[in-house]
Amino acid sequence: MKAVSKRILVGGVAVAALLSGTVGTLMAQEKPVIATVVKISGIPWFDRMNTGVEAYQKANPDVVATQSGPATADAAQQLQIIQDLIAKGVNALAVVPMDPAVIEGTLKRAMDRGIVVVTHEADNQKNTQADVEAFDNSDYGAALNVRLAECMGNKGKWTTFVGSLGSRTHIQWVTAGEENAKKHPDMQLVDPNNESFDDANGTYEKAKEILRKHPDIKGFQTSAGNDVLGVGRAIDEAGLSGKVCLVGTGLPNPSADLLESGAITAIGFWDPQKAGMAMNAVAKLLLEKKEIKDGTDLGVPGYEKVTVKKGAGDGLLIIGNGMVLADKATYKEHLF
Repeated sequence: MKAVSKRILVGGVAVAALLSGTVGTLMAQEKPVIATVVKISGIPWFDRMNTGVEAYQKANPDVVATQSGPATADAAQQLQIIQDLIAKGVNALAVVPMDPAVIEGTLKRAMDRGIVVVTHEADNQKNTQADVEAFDNSDYGAALNVRLAECMGNKGKWTTFVGSLGSRTHIQWVTAGEENAKKHPDMQLVDPNNESFDDANGTYEKAKEILRKHPDIKGFQTSAGNDVLGVGRAIDEAGLSGKVCLVGTGLPNPSADLLESGAITAIGFWDPQKAGMAMNAVAKLLLEKKEIKDGTDLGVPGYEKVTVKKGAGDGLLIIGNGMVLADKATYKEHLF
């Protein structure tokens, strides 16, 4: 198998490791290992999540916290990484699934081996002990569309982007957006659910195609963290900044220039750093066999008083209060 490069933390110090080598030594130590596996490594969203894993490690030296992920947004590659970590004997997995269905069987095998499994952005995941969400996903998708509709004057053509059709949260967000848009009969959805695979360049090319096909389009609602960058670039280069509306998930720092130019109308987000910390906090509580219930404080901003419901399987659905919407006037309050 091809070795997968990753960052791993020991006592709060970042070192380089390979899944095929050094990590095996770490698994042999007495401290429990919580392995976070993200959709894709090396993009701003999950780089930010890694700072949360690092922060959690520093605050909890009694565990070993790691983060890894595939080099491209590929569910099969993510599955391979999870399988390797299970084989190495990690104590807990904290996974942001590219496609929840692809990893169901592997997560079940992990739990059968006594490995704690926590997920994020996957409230339909059955084989998990807890799925952690920053907010109610339908509320978030609707909030994005409310802002989009406002910018569009509640009329005109609009479309949607998702990271992948298998991404549970992305489909929830755009579906909630569609439901909100039904309140405005003059809003017309065209060519929905374009898959971006969280690739800004690929999204840019698809957005250009849509602008050519629908020169009168007025709005885009996007889902993956890089989508606003690709669509925003296409809007900006077409001289349509401030004329075509764009509202989607994104981070303030990477989106800053396009927010300033008006190519991006507004971004929605939660802090991936805090989500990484929250997943690890839940994993540690489960490793310690501690109860998680309504009102539990995970010790992470936005997750101080979580709502707990029954999940899709036998696990818990843990919901925080971490939604943020920001535009040109407010994004500087949340720079990361």
